[in-house]
Amino acid sequence: MHNYVQRFLLENLDIRGAVVHLDSVWQQMLAGRDYPHPVTQLLGEMSATTLLLGDNLKQAGRLTIQLNGSGPVSMLVIDCTESLYIRGMAKCVQHIEPQSVSNLLGHGQLLLTLDMPSMRESYQSIVPLDGNNIAEIFEHYFKQSEQLPSRLFLITTNQTTFGLLLQKLPNADQQDPDGWARAEALAATVLDQTLLDLSAKEILTRLFYEETIRIFDAQTVHYGCQENLAKIYSMLRSLGREEVDSILKEFGEVIINDDICNREYRLDALAVDAVFREAGPTIH
Repeated sequence: MHNYVQRFLLENLDIRGAVVHLDSVWQQMLAGRDYPHPVTQLLGEMSATTLLLGDNLKQAGRLTIQLNGSGPVSMLVIDCTESLYIRGMAKCVQHIEPQSVSNLLGHGQLLLTLDMPSMRESYQSIVPLDGNNIAEIFEHYFKQSEQLPSRLFLITTNQTTFGLLLQKLPNADQQDPDGWARAEALAATVLDQTLLDLSAKEILTRLFYEETIRIFDAQTVHYGCQENLAKIYSMLRSLGREEVDSILKEFGEVIINDDICNREYRLDALAVDAVFREAGPTIH
């Protein structure tokens, strides 16, 4: 299994963590996007981090994390469900030279939204972008939201994205006063990309070879961009026949862009007529 999130516990140190690894799912997300390399790296690191957070969802819902900034990368958005179906996109200028993350994003904010059927309204958390890279931005978020010292180690290529999260639990210092510093130093060696082809168990036992590690079952990650024609039909009906016909008259067809899934829907007059007769038209 190459698309997964797997949690673990360093039992004698009272430190918890998780490993996330994507290959085919990540490649599906990038297909047809042609993002500049710096944007690909940001999006991959955000994908890994969103999954580390989304894996905590215990009931049906959707977690959306969005970074908005004033720089050449104006938006990064990733969402995932409790079943770890993930999708995402970036908005950026066409040509971007390698530069610092603070320059790429500029001034902005991190917006986290949690939607669940059991909730009366969405939960939202907004914090400033504070950090020199994606890991630092989310370490700052973890510190504010969970009040737990946290470290993130992230790697992204065009083929793979990988993340390792460590969190210091309240009794860690009582268990071992030097344990957190030691675990941080060992975890930092994961940035050697030769480890990426190993399983989570192999990675963890190499990193923390002197520790007692409890490794939990891996959770599979899926690409979350299935075609949803019913949603398209519903949106058109909500606009009303008169509005949709005016679009048809002006452009000859109705074009709907699903940016987050990089998909385009085109409806001609016959397809639109079928939508409003509650039939199932063919969309190309």
